[in-house]
Amino acid sequence: MAIGPQIRMKRKELKMTLKELAEKTGVSISFLSQVELDKCSTTLETLRKIADALAIHPSAFFQEDADHAEDEFPFIYKDLSDGVMGANFKPLHITLKPHEDRGNEIQHLGHEFIYVLKGEVIITLEGEVHYLKEGQTLFYDASKGHYWRNDSTEKCELLVISNA
Repeated sequence: MAIGPQIRMKRKELKMTLKELAEKTGVSISFLSQVELDKCSTTLETLRKIADALAIHPSAFFQEDADHAEDEFPFIYKDLSDGVMGANFKPLHITLKPHEDRGNEIQHLGHEFIYVLKGEVIITLEGEVHYLKEGQTLFYDASKGHYWRNDSTEKCELLVISNA
């Protein structure tokens, strides 16, 4: 199932109106409606806001239709938790496509640990730039503005452990 209909289904499951979701995310009702109807896509930053408002992890949107998510976004999320619910952290395998520039800095509760499995990633953490190569790690407070990008011509694969 595409991401938009998943958002709509979860929102309705929570008996939340589009207006309430818009107020919680700071995103317009009309934009949210277009996303839910699969008429436009969203940035990871906005998807994170929507997921937070719906009290779910953004990776939940990528579980059912990985092929569609791969076409829609320049990154691929794969949840490695094997369906375990209620854990204090979420392990993810994230692939950033070549020249992937994720958008703007984001902030959210919790911490993130990143281990570069393959390739290179550039992580900006409150204006400080970190260049990580295969085998290198970074652990940070996710409430601080952070941003990932892949400037290389090769895909970058990350193991991300988040407690958000």
